[in-house]
Amino acid sequence: IDVETFRGDVQLNGFVPSSEMKSEATRVARGVTGVKKVTNNLKVSEGDRSAGEVVDDAMITAKVKTALATDKTVAAHEVNVTTREGVVQLAGFVDNSEQKSQASEVARKVAGVKQVDNQLDVKQR
Repeated sequence: IDVETFRGDVQLNGFVPSSEMKSEATRVARGVTGVKKVTNNLKVSEGDRSAGEVVDDAMITAKVKTALATDKTVAAHEVNVTTREGVVQLAGFVDNSEQKSQASEVARKVAGVKQVDNQLDVKQR
């Protein structure tokens, strides 16, 4: 589970094997002092994956991160990338809606990406 925070807002991102784990993650995050809001972007993805599938997802993640790093619009250091079965989840907090949209476009163009789940939030100043 990847956890991102900005001014008391917490994002939970990534993939978990059960809905119970997803619910428990929200409960735990809400119990932390200073947390104002919890957004649970966790996706339930049951089933075992082969070593090859895990490696493929890791390669896609690396390619998306590289593509984001070379894009001048996106603040790549603010974007977390997780991949499961070719579905790329983008998470974190970005400065504006242009960065959010561009991150999706960049990720979609990477070979092997089946779908982009853009969970980026625009920072509220």
